[in-house]
Parts: sequence; structure tokens; C-alpha cells
Amino acid sequence: MQQSAVPELAHTHTRPIHWVATATAVSGVMALSSLLQPNSATAAQPADPRTGTAHTATAPSTAGVAFPLACGPVKAVVQKKATGDLDGDGNPETVAVVHCDAPMGTPPDGVYVLTRGTDGKPRVVATLLDPKAGDTVSDFAVRDGAVAATLLGYSSTDVPRCCPDVTQSAKWQWKNGAFTRSTPAGAHSV
Repeated sequence: MQQSAVPELAHTHTRPIHWVATATAVSGVMALSSLLQPNSATAAQPADPRTGTAHTATAPSTAGVAFPLACGPVKAVVQKKATGDLDGDGNPETVAVVHCDAPMGTPPDGVYVLTRGTDGKPRVVATLLDPKAGDTVSDFAVRDGAVAATLLGYSSTDVPRCCPDVTQSAKWQWKNGAFTRSTPAGAHSV
């Protein structure tokens, strides 16, 4: 019979008391963790590094805004809208896709940026897409301080106004005090 160089250790064999001790320790950790909870999360605007204050302004509403759109006897309709801080001042702007509520056909869209005036009322501060271009907007979003849209248009005046045959992506971003439009490479298709 060979004898082991390491004597058998009593603690290497599990016994019921070991399981009871482990269960008691785990229960204690769980009970303690239920008492020590982190503070609840709160959503707040980040502090403005220039002033050290947080901005809590709400995005301007599109209700009652007079959009620079000639609709004749029909009303202008806000088709889509999105909000975000476009100029980096910590206050949100609203971007609205607007067209005339025409009874038939596909009316062209205008894309407008709204901000709050000094009187607190919403006002149009920029036209990103003029309805005179004849395009309609399909996909539309405000992400990372930029406005992205998919524009549907027409290759010629011979194409029926119901059926746009040109698709292009457009992106507007605030740079040097104005909105600059860029079209991603390869984004134009017929």
C-alpha cells in the first residue's frame, strides 16, 4: 500500500454543515445587497460648460407656427417632426417636414428648423429643404446633432408627380453659424 505524501485534509470532504454555511453566507450577501441599492437614475440635461448650468428647455412645438409655405386655400400640415440639439447650445430645436394638405397628388415637402424666440414662442429659423425643389421626404431623423433624410424627386418634368423616380440621401449639420447640406457618396439613384 502506498501512502500519500500529502495527508488527507479534513476540510477537503464536503459535509452537510459546509452546505449550510455556504447557503447562509449567500443569503446574507443577498439580504445585504437588497438593503444597499444605488440612487435612482434621473434624466437631466448636461451642464453647459460655459455657464455651469443645466438646460431644461423643452423643444419648440409646431402648433400655431406659420411656415413659409404658400398653400393657397388648403392648410399646411406637419407630416413628420423630430427634436434634438442641432447647434450645440444645450437647448433642443424641432425639425418639421411640412407640406400643403393637397386633396390629390404628392405635394412637395419643406423641411424647417424651429427654435424658441426670446418671447418663448416657436419660430422658424432655417429652411433646410424648400418645397420649390419638388422633393418629398420619406425617411427622416435627427441624430448626433444632424438632420438626415431620404428625398424622393423627379428626373424630369415628364415623370408623373405621383411616382418619384430619383432617391437621394441628404444630411444637414450646423457648421460655422449655418446649416450645411451634404449628400453621402453614392446616395443618388434613379
